[in-house]
Amino acid sequence: MPTSLELTTLANPLPIELKNTTDDALPNYLTSLKFQQSHLLADVRLALGYSAVLIAGATFYADYKLGWDATKYWTFWAVVAYFILNGALTYWVWGVEKGKIFTGEIGDTLISIASSVKKHKPIYNLQVQYGKKGEESQTLKISAPFTRWFDSDGYFVATPFQQWLATEIPAVGKADPKKVDRGSGKVEGKMIEGQQVQGNADSSKTAGNGGARSRNSKKST
Repeated sequence: MPTSLELTTLANPLPIELKNTTDDALPNYLTSLKFQQSHLLADVRLALGYSAVLIAGATFYADYKLGWDATKYWTFWAVVAYFILNGALTYWVWGVEKGKIFTGEIGDTLISIASSVKKHKPIYNLQVQYGKKGEESQTLKISAPFTRWFDSDGYFVATPFQQWLATEIPAVGKADPKKVDRGSGKVEGKMIEGQQVQGNADSSKTAGNGGARSRNSKKST
């Protein structure tokens, strides 16, 4: 895996651009560690999207060749099907995927990772669910500034990003122990609104190695 890649020609990339580049790097890193990625979410999204496009294309072609009178009955049902598929696609993206950029497993451990970023705030947020099959899963929330793995020239540097993932996510650290930052002292977690919050000893310094972490439990599926 290359150690760096060019992000963009923009002098001041937006947080969403930084997020998209980082999102692309995360699955590549995990699969290089022998994580088995599931493409079910993406496959369903593509199937719904392409089906809607095919229906629209077929309807247009039939109307062009046969005329409105001959196709108006089928056009009505094609429009209904098109809106149903687009509604299903919207629900799938926002209600099922929910920003997930990786779902998969390694050994008997399942893992799902969703990313997010707030507008005009260059902080990368991850929500990670992991756990052994059939057992209670852990929900882990971590965050860090993009400046931790993007240099001043707009290049993504893989090593610090991988070290952050390996240090903060136990399943990744177990798969790549050499990348775990042994010097990042952990502090005791505390309960905030029913969730246990943990972080690095210097997590308040987000410009450095920081990022708060929170955990709760959920049954694995």
